[in-house]
Amino acid sequence: MFTPDRKRVSSRFKSKALLLSLAVGGLLSVSAVMAADGPGLGKPIDESQLQGWDLIVQPDGTGLPEGSGTAAQGQAVYEQNCAACHGMKGEGSSGVPALAGGSLTTTPPLMTAGSYWPHASTLYDYVRRAMPPLAPKSLSNTEVYQVVAYVLHLHGIVERDFVLDRASLPQVKMPNSGNFIDRSQVQ
Repeated sequence: MFTPDRKRVSSRFKSKALLLSLAVGGLLSVSAVMAADGPGLGKPIDESQLQGWDLIVQPDGTGLPEGSGTAAQGQAVYEQNCAACHGMKGEGSSGVPALAGGSLTTTPPLMTAGSYWPHASTLYDYVRRAMPPLAPKSLSNTEVYQVVAYVLHLHGIVERDFVLDRASLPQVKMPNSGNFIDRSQVQ
């Protein structure tokens, strides 16, 4: 039976442990320097620049901006900015969800903005921040009100001449609003 020389094993182990501790110490030193100076990516922004990104609209309408629009006005904006992906009547296309129609009673359910979302303000919030996908946040607040009015009209939720604005939008009753449980206030 072979028995290793304890002095050699101990000295090899100590050498490896020393190298490992030096490597870890070096990495910690480099991280400390980087943390102090930062990684050097990007540049700080000030509060006025942040306002362009802090665009959250709450279910009660808090955060909705000035502006207004009707479905009649929104149809032209929709056709120019949305129809290429979502179809002329919101029917969707391959890989792009339908915006209009939909039903939660079909199998499988077709969840659209009108058949599934609980608040019209959610639709406004999403369109404002994310659409159109190749140029998010490029629509004016008024254009977003117009497009949202048009999408709601495609569902039969609002009339073609209904004026959607920061006061009327939170009052719009979505068909599926009663099927959600609001736990946002639960502590």
